[in-house]
Amino acid sequence: MAIAQSFSPFLIPPENMVAAPFSPLGSLSVYDSYDETPHVGTRFPNKTTQLSRILEAPNSDELVKDLATLVSHRGVVFFSEQDLDIEKQKELGTRLGELAGKPATSKLHVHPISEQTPELTADVSVISSEGGIARNGYSKSARASAGWHTDITFEPVPSDYAILKLHTIPAVGGDTLWASGYEAYDKLSPAYQKFLEGLTALHDGSGFRKYAKELGTPINDPRGSPENTGSNLQAVHPVIRTHPVTGFKSLFVNRGFTIRIVELHDDESAEVLNYLFRHVAENHDMHVRFRWNKNDIAIWDNRCTFHTATNDYQGLRLGNRVVSIGEKPFFDPSSKSRRAVLGL
Repeated sequence: MAIAQSFSPFLIPPENMVAAPFSPLGSLSVYDSYDETPHVGTRFPNKTTQLSRILEAPNSDELVKDLATLVSHRGVVFFSEQDLDIEKQKELGTRLGELAGKPATSKLHVHPISEQTPELTADVSVISSEGGIARNGYSKSARASAGWHTDITFEPVPSDYAILKLHTIPAVGGDTLWASGYEAYDKLSPAYQKFLEGLTALHDGSGFRKYAKELGTPINDPRGSPENTGSNLQAVHPVIRTHPVTGFKSLFVNRGFTIRIVELHDDESAEVLNYLFRHVAENHDMHVRFRWNKNDIAIWDNRCTFHTATNDYQGLRLGNRVVSIGEKPFFDPSSKSRRAVLGL
């Protein structure tokens, strides 16, 4: 997949004029929106901005492609009170990746432990406070920071985009936080960045294998790509990856699934990973926190973000998630950081 070409986010203005900053909104600029934080998160607050209408618009391909670009730049994008049904959610998940240039063999992900039901197909993950994917391995006594992860990085071909719609929410609590992988890279010292570039890490989803065994159910196979097959649920990916849409460098290890850095001794690997996990969890200046309302939708890019749910609520929290498969992660030594390209 081709990497986005270098671009200048600032035009050279006439004397005494200030150039407008680069904006990834494109055709979506006709809708009201604002950035939640400088580094991650954009919100479309008006409930009249409906994703169902964007899918049906005469210029739908342009809008959806620009939405994919926006999500890739901003990490996560929020939409209020959406009427998008599950079939349209799956259509959007498919088209985002396709219009952004993912391989033809990459489809919607089938989670290892998703169940096929009369209402939902296996390529839809039920996110429920009652257990399953959302609370696999959850413990009340664990630090909340233990929940930070990036979706399905244990797959040889992991996710590009994910879409979550929550239709049942608690009276209070149950927020979700996202962190920017671009900013996580940029906040590291140049020497540490150089040390990490070119290293690879092992990602492991054995927790789902254990869960399937306890339930007496097989691991789903294949899972959205011809390469995502078998019950091993392990893959090796670059520690620093290049994003194929933006061309930016992003940190690509996460506490949920990354278990060791291949090129380092065990003790060295544990020290480095622990530092990077804390780096993601403790730098709140690269986080955005989203408080859900009923039928809100979040769309995020798993190639450049981490996220975690806040397990602080009582009652039912329930929704449906669609995860798209992207491309095999890669690192291009000639790629640049987000701050370097945007002049931040």
